Amino acid sequence: MNKIIAAGFAMTLAFASFSSQAADSAKGGSAMLAPAADIKWNDVPGFAGLKMATLDGDPAKGTHHSMIRFAGGFASPLHHHSSDHFATVVAGTLVLTVDGKDTKLPPGSFFSFKGKQKHITKCEAGADCILSVDVRGKWDVVREDTKATGKK
Repeated sequence: MNKIIAAGFAMTLAFASFSSQAADSAKGGSAMLAPAADIKWNDVPGFAGLKMATLDGDPAKGTHHSMIRFAGGFASPLHHHSSDHFATVVAGTLVLTVDGKDTKLPPGSFFSFKGKQKHITKCEAGADCILSVDVRGKWDVVREDTKATGKK
């Protein structure tokens, strides 16, 4: 009996999802197309060699999708972000240090940080690193060295 209820529930969810997609399609739906040449990059204050392009939403207010560009050779201090985020490396080789271990992430690699995971971000010299980032809240960078000393 439980299997029948579960199957019925799954079919209802599938139909609801399909119906929602069909309704969006009937209304015309929406699309966002952003050729690379049209993406507006802005300097990130306090971080030389770091630029950000907001594609959807507002990083100062909450959930958003952005791209981040690190200059080749960039290295951050140990830090964390208050919001969970999910990223794909689009260009360059990113090196993330988590719990003292370096991991190289070439283009096409994916990573996520949840629960204020501390890390160091580096971009190998020779080419800029570009990330596509989906952030589930406001964007911030909380430096661990300033937390200990009280500096900002």
